Parts: sequence; structure tokens; C-alpha cells
Amino acid sequence: MALSINSNGLASISAYYLGQAYDSLEVSTRRLSSGLRINSASDDPAGLAVREMMRAEIASLNQGVRNANDAISLLQTADGALSVIDEKLIRMKELSTQASTGTYTQAQRQMLDSEYQAMAKEITRIANATDFNGIYLLNGNLSSSTHNGTTLTPTGKMKVHFGSKNNSDADYYYIQISRSTASAFGVGSTATTTNGKSISTQSLAQNALAQIDKAIVSKDKIRANLGALQNRLQNTVQALQLQSENLQLAEAQISDVDLATEMANYVRGQILSQSATAMLSQANTLPQLALALLR
Repeated sequence: MALSINSNGLASISAYYLGQAYDSLEVSTRRLSSGLRINSASDDPAGLAVREMMRAEIASLNQGVRNANDAISLLQTADGALSVIDEKLIRMKELSTQASTGTYTQAQRQMLDSEYQAMAKEITRIANATDFNGIYLLNGNLSSSTHNGTTLTPTGKMKVHFGSKNNSDADYYYIQISRSTASAFGVGSTATTTNGKSISTQSLAQNALAQIDKAIVSKDKIRANLGALQNRLQNTVQALQLQSENLQLAEAQISDVDLATEMANYVRGQILSQSATAMLSQANTLPQLALALLR
């Protein structure tokens, strides 16, 4: 290479490699500081796209876990109310048995019937008052077999969505709860049938016994269905959590930095930067040799 004062090729070469080393050092510093291998689209365009899709899936699965847990809480609320209704039905069966015997007078049966009717009214009150987040559970609003979610207030059976897609086989299912009022069970003054309507006479009390048994069976079927749904949702939560954890591990393999490798790159970048800086400094002194020839 010719010695000149108009240009310094060696300095240009040293500056070029210094820039390369500095860029490498900058990338390593950014990765080590953030803990991520991919900090921008330029780091790995394909990897970034895969990572963001995984992150969206993970966020959706985690929300699905919260949705399923909310549904479990709803089912527990309904089951708790039905357990209280269970106590009322048992008391009504006890009163019916008491009124069925001939050792009580008609006036005394009227007194027993007063409590019987009070228990029936309490069953209806509980059914109409039990709600979860403003959604009434036992008054029949969720008893319809048809779900309509097109309006602001969905009607019919409740749709519990926990999956990241909208596939009926994998991402949601329905909660359907039958009406649990006294009239629905066929007991109390609002019952549509004579049996179970009253225990004011010995005959009515004896007829009420069979109807109350039917009411208890109907109530138990509702509770059994709620229990089965709760177990199913708990299994769903476990599956969603496992799926989310596995996706997070897969996303980390794509996104997270390998500290050992990146630290080695960082040290290499430091050495190259220092070396290039030193050589640039030396290259900048070469024009002074040309000036020496002019003296």
C-alpha cells in the first residue's frame, strides 16, 4: 500500500472492523441486559413471529384457567344454596310424617302446615335470590337447553369458554341448571299437583311424603350434575395449566438468551473492539511518516 497523506486505507480498514466489533458488542450487551435473545424483529424475524404467537396462546390459556375457576366458584355457589334447600326439604318430609299420624288434631295439623308452607316459601326465596356476579342460578334462567349469546345478556344454558380457539369439542362447554323453586319440586301452596301442596289433613300429609321424596331426588340430580361439572372443570384447569407451562418452556427456548454463549460473545466483542481501537490509533499515525519524508 502506497504511503500518502490524502487517504489512510489502514485507518479505514481498522474503523470498519471496529464498527463490526462494536455492533456485536452492542447486541451482546442488549441481550445480556434483557435476558432475551430476541429484542427486536431484526434479531430473528421468524423467531419473533413464533414467539409472539406463543405468547398470545399462553395469555389466552391463562385467562382460560381464570374463566374455568370462575365457573367452579359459580357451581359451588349453586351447590351451597341447594344444600340449604336440602335441609328445608328434609324438614318438610319430617313435618309430613308428623302430620300423617292420627294422634294429632286438625288444628295441630294446620300449625304443622304453616311451617310446611314457610319451608316451601323459603325454598323459592333461596332459588330466586341465589346469584353469582348478578347471574341468577336456580330460578330457571339457566335451565333452557338452547344458548343464545348474540345479545348483551345471553339466555339459556351458560357457556363457559376456556380454550384459545372457538372449537365446541375442545374450547368450551355449557352449564345448565334446572329451576329449583318449590313449585318446580312440586311442594308447597304453589305446586301444580295436589300431592305435596299441603299437609293440612292426614290424607294430604300422607300423599305429600311421596312427592317430597321425588323433590329430594330431583334436587339430588341437580347437585350431582353440578358436582360432575365441577370435577370436569377442575380437570380442565389442570390440563390448561400444564399446557401453558409447556408452552412457556417452548417460548423460552426460542426467546431467552443463552447466558454462557452470549457472555463468550460479549468478551470476544470487547477484545475485538479494544484491538480495533488500538490498531485505528496506530493507523492514524501513518500519515506522519509521510510528513517526515518532506522534512
